[in-house]
Amino acid sequence: MDTIVPRSRGRAIVLAVAALLVLLAAGAAIWHWMPRGLQVAAADLRIATVERGIFRDDIAVRANAEPLTAVMLDSVESGRIEEVHARDGDLVDKGQLLFRISNPQRNLELLARQSEYAQQISNMSTLRVAEQSNRTERQRRLDDLSFALEQAQKALTRTERLAGQGFVSAVALEEVQDRRDKAQRALALEQESNAAEDKVRGNALGRLEETILGLAAGLRLVEQTVDALAVRAPIAGRLTDFRLQVGESIVTGKRVGRIDDPQRFKLSALVDEYYLNRVSVGRLGVVTQDGRRYPVKVGTVYPQIKEGRFTAELLFTQDQPVLSPGQSLDAQITLGEPAPALLLPNGAFVADSGAAWVYVFTDATHAQRREIRAGRRNNAQIEVLSGLAPGERVIVSGYAAFGNAVRLQLDR
Repeated sequence: MDTIVPRSRGRAIVLAVAALLVLLAAGAAIWHWMPRGLQVAAADLRIATVERGIFRDDIAVRANAEPLTAVMLDSVESGRIEEVHARDGDLVDKGQLLFRISNPQRNLELLARQSEYAQQISNMSTLRVAEQSNRTERQRRLDDLSFALEQAQKALTRTERLAGQGFVSAVALEEVQDRRDKAQRALALEQESNAAEDKVRGNALGRLEETILGLAAGLRLVEQTVDALAVRAPIAGRLTDFRLQVGESIVTGKRVGRIDDPQRFKLSALVDEYYLNRVSVGRLGVVTQDGRRYPVKVGTVYPQIKEGRFTAELLFTQDQPVLSPGQSLDAQITLGEPAPALLLPNGAFVADSGAAWVYVFTDATHAQRREIRAGRRNNAQIEVLSGLAPGERVIVSGYAAFGNAVRLQLDR
């Protein structure tokens, strides 16, 4: 007969434990080799180490040379170009004739104003002659009336003396007295009449003189307008953008060129908008040209931002190099004194993160996104205020390809 042999439970347990260990090893291998984070190519990254050093608070910019002073030439009259006496690029003197415009209408206006002015001058002369003649006649009448009053007064005096001696009657005395009174009234009336007439004639002459002054001012304006048909250089300098041709029609206000100072220059630099609140008038800097350094200062800041940059004008404070309009130079603007700081190289990541966060390596193949606080920056350095420690390695190339990834794994 068959004998029932009991199964060994220990062997089953050993097999189960072995299977479990195999599964755990396989899981560990899968976990080890499974990608953790966004995979990126290490060759595409620029990596830098956080270090302590001296932060130099300055920025480097590319500046273009421009004339320090320039006067725009605009046509103040319309017409046809009759003469051109200069060419683009010429050095001109102040007052030198550049071109001449013909405008018959302005010449006719000048003739009309001259004729009107001459007519009013003639009227004024006629009025003054008549006034003088009338004044002479009135003065003669006053002299006659004054003489008559004096004679009447003398007659009255004699008659009063004779009347006192009883040689003249009271009636005769009264008649002489009446003649004296009449002479007084006639003289007073003539004086009042002359005063009123002088006032009226004075007002008329005053208005006529004002009219003549107005005509003279208008005549001067027309003369200046005619003179403006001959355009002259307002300052000495180099004529630029001047391309007029004889026979060409020109309208009022048209830009015909400019005159640049050929000796003195300024620099126009485009600066990143990040520095708008730090670049101010009076900031010092330096320009390097042919191995020599030339000190400059910020003369004007234009706060209007275009394509992420604003314009600053730099002025030479001492000597200046030999320059040509449009020539480019490297300039350095100092914003503060050098100081010890925790530093990170400036890189493309600033444009993507605003230096508010970076990817920091946690080991040789993984980088984790971390918030930081950055301070000042220049073209080469960024001052790190918090979030990083010396010796940590940071990705400083662009972050645009990483999207919103929190963790990166390097694919070597």
